[in-house]
Amino acid sequence: MTTIASAAASLGPGPLTQAALQQHIAPLFSRALAGDAARNEIYLANHSLGRPLDQTADDIAEALDLWYTGMDNAWEAWIGAMDEYRAKVARLIGRSRPDAVVPKTAAGQGFRAVMNALPHECPTVVATTGEFDSIDFTLRTYARKNRARIKWVKPDAEGIFHAEDVIAQIGDVTDLVIVSHAIFATGQIVENIESIVSAARAHNAEIVLDTYHTAGVMPISVDDLGVDFAIGGNYKYTRGGPGACWLAIAERHLREAGPSPAGSLSTLDTGWFAKNNTFAYERPETPELSAGGDAWLESTPPFLLPYQAEAGLELVEAIGLERLRDYNLKQQQTLADALRNHGIEPREISPRGAFLLVPHPDAMTISKQLKQAGLNTDARPCPSGTTAHIRLCPDICTTDDELERAAEIMASILSPTSA
Repeated sequence: MTTIASAAASLGPGPLTQAALQQHIAPLFSRALAGDAARNEIYLANHSLGRPLDQTADDIAEALDLWYTGMDNAWEAWIGAMDEYRAKVARLIGRSRPDAVVPKTAAGQGFRAVMNALPHECPTVVATTGEFDSIDFTLRTYARKNRARIKWVKPDAEGIFHAEDVIAQIGDVTDLVIVSHAIFATGQIVENIESIVSAARAHNAEIVLDTYHTAGVMPISVDDLGVDFAIGGNYKYTRGGPGACWLAIAERHLREAGPSPAGSLSTLDTGWFAKNNTFAYERPETPELSAGGDAWLESTPPFLLPYQAEAGLELVEAIGLERLRDYNLKQQQTLADALRNHGIEPREISPRGAFLLVPHPDAMTISKQLKQAGLNTDARPCPSGTTAHIRLCPDICTTDDELERAAEIMASILSPTSA
């Protein structure tokens, strides 16, 4: 059986090509691609749920086999797999300490852990109106219960967010800043994150960076960016499905084992896996936390998490983020050219993440019609509220022929008389 490592090695050095990807990488996705064929569907929703590799089923089966054959002895292997998952994510996002990556079942869970670590009962939070619904909903719920005061940063008339607008809202009463590295609705990469970090630091505020639409899309380093916390997950570009996410913590918030020093951050979202000497069952009056990121663990972790994410993380690492980024941008350009050839003008925000936009006032309805016609996309409202966009994201298994057919299908729906 061809392994991910050997398939990636067969690509050779240099830029990725469609021919090499179809020959060496597409066979690793035979089950997912067979599903596309059975549905007679072109899948361009890779920015939403990423295609799983064939190996993912084998990895999950391995985790289950450990349970069947070893019962509680399986925990040694399960915990080892979790440690390797943390190391893979650390390399993916440029975090130098693997133990600083804390497994979570949702990025929102990681964000709430940070919210529930802030020293004030009603912290002041600066957030953009472009954050993903889970973060937005959490903030509005906290505000509703008088557990947070939110200072919202709005986009410009085109739906674009600017670092200077975020910085303008940061002041001496700010406790936390949350900003997405790439805006989920438009793919816009928010530039000058370092300047936002500097402003937050100058006012003693913490900053959380949502990396969900950049991790696995482009090389990033949360260490170099200097953020206090980063959240993200494997649902999309690293093909790990729901339930495999993380919270990454900066060095200055990692402590030695024992009671939390005065003034340090420790979260209320905790459990027995965060205890120092977890399996000693000691109950000191003052809680003693594990060292490093382990202090941010919670209760018994879901053992399937590292197994469902393993293959996708391995593939991204084996091929290389720079090559994947360059190839994706090339595919986006091919799709944009095909759309224009069919009379459809895409919106190409620059810089952007892994997907392309087609504006339409009734994008949600159009996306449903496209799916019925054999093109799987999705749609999101523009943060400015002026329109909505259909989102289209090719991946390494998508062919140029499929991109051309996707443009034809869109033209048949958007301009049926000229298609």
